[in-house]
Amino acid sequence: MGEFFNLINNRQSCRKYLDKPVEKEKLIKCIEAARVAPSACNSQPWHFVVVNNKEIASKVAMCVQDKVMNKFTSECQSFIIVVEENGNLTSRAGALMKQQDYRSVDLGIATEHICLSATQQDLGTCILGWFNEKELKKLLNINKLKRIRLVVAIGYPETNEIRQKTRKSVNEISTFME
Repeated sequence: MGEFFNLINNRQSCRKYLDKPVEKEKLIKCIEAARVAPSACNSQPWHFVVVNNKEIASKVAMCVQDKVMNKFTSECQSFIIVVEENGNLTSRAGALMKQQDYRSVDLGIATEHICLSATQQDLGTCILGWFNEKELKKLLNINKLKRIRLVVAIGYPETNEIRQKTRKSVNEISTFME
């Protein structure tokens, strides 16, 4: 099927991590992948806070958990926090004129670049949208006016088994105008 399709088929949400630290070099490669992601008007409306300290990671895990959600993050030793930035004037003007939230799209693309880079380096990831933003900002000293949009749990997966993906068919998600 090809290297790219193997990579995207191997990427999955990991919810069981080994008690093994992630090398800083691998995290830098993930951030480098995000850095080169496309964005509206090349605005790059992002900042990434990389947590690669077991003590701080356990505190981040507490900010993304509640009674039911994300309990697995207690095992995770690293996180990448995706912080939304303003973007440049051109992208902000375009967003207003077209009533489009380009920053969210751009952050999604950059986050997926992080996850694909991690997968290529034999790391597992899980993109989290459920977290206590106020507590996370306080913990990581992130400006109160900034928005944390996503948190990526990242570490060595407990297993390399790839789960069968259940997805809609191509016909259900697309219309070809020929």
